[in-house]
Amino acid sequence: MHDALLSCMIRSRKLPKDTNQRAAEIVRLSTEEPQEQTTPKPNPISEYLASIGRKGGLKGGKARAEKLSAKKRTEIAKNAAKSRWSSAKKTVK
Repeated sequence: MHDALLSCMIRSRKLPKDTNQRAAEIVRLSTEEPQEQTTPKPNPISEYLASIGRKGGLKGGKARAEKLSAKKRTEIAKNAAKSRWSSAKKTVK
């Protein structure tokens, strides 16, 4: 009960400065039933598209690595390292 009161008071607006109004607000907050948060049900189309995107993302890097030759992967890695280190030198200056 005490935790619910604190969470309501934290989330609610500031308490009034007037003593009587403040007492009334505290009583209202402590006796009020907590409202359950209802999350809207996601659109079935959005769920389907999210599952497709997740599936592609899970296999994307592995599939690309398998298709590339070792020479091409090495070239990509060298370019990435060169780019990474060249930007790091610029920021140190």
